[in-house]
Amino acid sequence: MIWNETKECMSRDEIRNLQGARLKKMVSRVYHNVEFYRKKMQEMGLEPGDINSIEDIKKLPFTTKSDLRDSYPFGLFAVPQSEVVRLHASSGTTGKATVVGYTRRDIENWQECVARVLAMAGIGAHDKIQVAYGYGLFTGGLGLHYGAENLGATVIPMSTGNTQKLITMMEDFGATAIACTPSYLLHIAETLEEAGRLDKIQLKAAICGAEPWTDNMRNEIETKLNLKAYDIYGLSEIMGPGVAADCEYHRGLHVYEDHFVPEIINPETLEPCKEGEIGELVFTTITKEALPLFRYRTRDLTSITYEKCECGRTHARISRFKGRSDDMLIIRGVNVFPSQVESALLEMGEVSPHYMLIVDRVNNLDVLEVQVEVEERFFSDEIKELENLTKKISHVLQSALGLAVKVKLVEPKTIQRSEGKAKRVIDRRKLV
Repeated sequence: MIWNETKECMSRDEIRNLQGARLKKMVSRVYHNVEFYRKKMQEMGLEPGDINSIEDIKKLPFTTKSDLRDSYPFGLFAVPQSEVVRLHASSGTTGKATVVGYTRRDIENWQECVARVLAMAGIGAHDKIQVAYGYGLFTGGLGLHYGAENLGATVIPMSTGNTQKLITMMEDFGATAIACTPSYLLHIAETLEEAGRLDKIQLKAAICGAEPWTDNMRNEIETKLNLKAYDIYGLSEIMGPGVAADCEYHRGLHVYEDHFVPEIINPETLEPCKEGEIGELVFTTITKEALPLFRYRTRDLTSITYEKCECGRTHARISRFKGRSDDMLIIRGVNVFPSQVESALLEMGEVSPHYMLIVDRVNNLDVLEVQVEVEERFFSDEIKELENLTKKISHVLQSALGLAVKVKLVEPKTIQRSEGKAKRVIDRRKLV
C-alpha cells in the first residue's frame, strides 16, 4: 500500500487533534503571508494565537468564490511564485476565472487523495483506467491521471471529444475502469448498446463526478454496463477531485479530514447545522501550501455524519448532494433542484435519465416545463398512450416537487448529450 491506511481509520479524538495542530500552523502561515486574510482577521480582532484547537475554526472568516475572483490571479497565494509548480483555473463563464496553484507537496497530497478514492473502489496496480474527464485547466483529467499513476494503475488519458474512438480504445486496451461524468457514462452506455458492443468491454468500476447525480442514475449505470459506480467529489478551489468519495456501501462520501475540515452551515444565518441536518458545505484546507483557504463556502447542500462507516473508515461522511444553494430554482415560491426531478423520473422506470428543465415567465407567472426523453414506441399512432404517460409523469413530478409542471415528451436523442457536465436547466427568466 502506498499510504498508511490508518489515516482513514483514526479515532474521532485523533482526527480532531490532528486537525487542530494543522489548523494552528496553517493560520499562522496564512496570517503572515496573505494580506487578504490578515486584514480580515485584524478586522475581527483575531490573531494567530487565538486559534489553538479545531473548535476555534468557527472564529475564522468565511471565504467565497467572489473573494478569489476579486484577488485574481494570485492575490490569495501564500507562497512565492517560484514554489508554484502548477496552475489550474475555472472557465470564467460566469465572471472572472478563479485561479488555483499547487506546490510540489500540494500535488503529492492530491495524488494520494485520488489514489485513496481509487483503492476504495477496488482499483489497483493491475488495472487500466480510462480517464475521460477533460484535461487542461480543468482539474478533473489531471487529478485522476496522477492519482491513478500514484496507485500504480495504467492510465489511458483519453479525455473527451470523440466517443467512438474512446469506445474503440476501451475495447482494444482492455480498460477495467473509467473516470468521467455520470451523464457522459450513460451516453457511452447508450452508444455501446446501439452498436451491440456491450459484451466487448471489460469495465468493472467507474469513478463518476463533476456533476450532481442520484442513486437511481447509479443503478442505471451499473445495470447497463455491469460494473460498480462510485461517486468522487472535489472542487478546484479546495484541491480538485478527491476531496471525498463513497465506498462500496454508498452511505455517504468519506471526507479526507486529515487534509480538509468540513462544516455544515445554514446558508442564510451562517450558523452551524446539527449533525444530519441539510445545510451548505464549508471547507477549510489544513495542508494546502499554495492556496490555503479559510472556511470556503462551496454552495453545495448536504448533511454530515461522524458515525463510523460499515467499511471501517472513521472520517466524516457527507450525504449525496441535494443541490446547490446558488443553483436552486425558486418557482412560485417553491425551491426546486434538478436532482429532485431526476430522482422522480428514474423511479418510474418508463423514461430515460435524459431531461431538461426550462423555466419561463408567462403573464408575470413563472412556468416550469420538463422535457423528458421516452422510447420511440410512444410516438406511434397510439396518441392515447402518449397522453397517459404525460399525465403520469406530471402527477409524479407534482408529488415530488409540490408544484404543477408542464411535461413535454420528446423522442430519443432529442436532448443534447454532453461529454462534460450535463446542462439540465434553461432559465429564460434571466434573459428578459
